[in-house]
Amino acid sequence: MNLRHATLHQLRIFLAVARHSSFARAAEELHLSPPTLSLQVKQLADTVGQPLFEQLGKKIFLTAAGRTLSEACADIESRMERLSQDLLALRGVEKGSLKIAILTTVKYTVPKLLGGFCAAHPGIEVAMVVGNRENLLQRLAQNQDDLYIMGQAPQHMDVVTEEFAKNPLVLVAPPRHPLVGQTGIAPERLAQEPFILREPGSGTRLTAERFFAARGITLKNRLEVGSNEAIKQTVAGGLGLAVLSATTVVSELALQELVMLDVVGFPLIRSWHVVYPQGKKLSAAAVAFKDWMFEHRPGTVPHAAG
Repeated sequence: MNLRHATLHQLRIFLAVARHSSFARAAEELHLSPPTLSLQVKQLADTVGQPLFEQLGKKIFLTAAGRTLSEACADIESRMERLSQDLLALRGVEKGSLKIAILTTVKYTVPKLLGGFCAAHPGIEVAMVVGNRENLLQRLAQNQDDLYIMGQAPQHMDVVTEEFAKNPLVLVAPPRHPLVGQTGIAPERLAQEPFILREPGSGTRLTAERFFAARGITLKNRLEVGSNEAIKQTVAGGLGLAVLSATTVVSELALQELVMLDVVGFPLIRSWHVVYPQGKKLSAAAVAFKDWMFEHRPGTVPHAAG
């Protein structure tokens, strides 16, 4: 006996006969001729190696093997129906899972978008990892997530990169800094100003250093801090200036805990990108969230008050 030779078509026919206790009614339900239906049942019985039905008078009854097979067929039919519904749900993005990894800077924007997406698709299970650039590159190399949101895409990896949104970098100072309120500040005037910088390798730091280096200025590094939150507190405390993503300082600017300086050349416009390995087949949930992000992405570039 080798049930792998049984087909789903045969099992469906057998289950219809068992349900109706009649070859004729099963044939009518399935739109098959009685001889064709009988042949399929006989071939299934041959595969099983035992009779599936016995006839007493004009009625047919399941044998012990038939009853066992009937229960299994009911399970298979139920599972196939669930599979069909699951596949339809995935196509309609009502079920599934989504794993994304985002840069720490993007945590001020993407979680809001993710919240709206989850509200629209409550059946999708979502996991989000927040890390620095090095963390994300490690995860990307190991293909641990569906989508990665970062600044500059890695040049040494074979990846798909799509620009998601602009990421303006602004220069902020404590409220009582002597340059506050001045307009058109030349970058050269900041040559002797102490700066609070992110860790080496940070995209924000690299962009700022390139901007000033192009003007012959080496930033005066007073302190290196590993998080935007700590940098904001340090600048607010009067220890120096900082270049930060505008999205990270919205609240502090509104509360006047920090002030945006009007420096010529700022804001520096960078971009956030959606990144994933080349050749990766995105799930329906990942495609839907990517589309959602592009549809609802932010687009305002801030300017310093004059």
